Amino acid sequence: MSNIPTANQEAIETVRDLIKGIDTAMLTTVTEEGLVSRPLKTQEVEFDGDLWFLTMADTDKYEEIQHNPNVNVAYVGKSYVSIRGTAELVRDRAKIKEFWNMAYEKLLETTSDDPNLVLIKVKADTAEYWETGSKTKMVKRLFSKLTGKHSDTEINKTVDL
Repeated sequence: MSNIPTANQEAIETVRDLIKGIDTAMLTTVTEEGLVSRPLKTQEVEFDGDLWFLTMADTDKYEEIQHNPNVNVAYVGKSYVSIRGTAELVRDRAKIKEFWNMAYEKLLETTSDDPNLVLIKVKADTAEYWETGSKTKMVKRLFSKLTGKHSDTEINKTVDL
């Protein structure tokens, strides 16, 4: 077997590097009225194509994912990253305990044994990211994009995961 990374592995590594250290993501779900976004804490695991979030089963996002598992997860850090994927609701007590910490106890006002706790696993399909660089560079890129004038600077890339 070759040690040369595949395009898929390279894409996953790129996204992993871009979202590493960003604690909060915006999870967007589909409702009957349209799209809804809310902040969630990303679990501290190495991104391998899946993202993990902890929530309660008696929330709107839980119901929304049951009806339509298509989601988007957005990160803002040293770059902007938008990940499109499919969400799955996972009731795995061992995995919940693995991710649990005292911050959740205060935030969710419960313990890791609460049967209402559930994990959201997002299997990433594609990720789009924008390299920011300096603010001046970012403004210049944005301006050229808005005015329609051609720029040799690539503003963003999309990778299949």
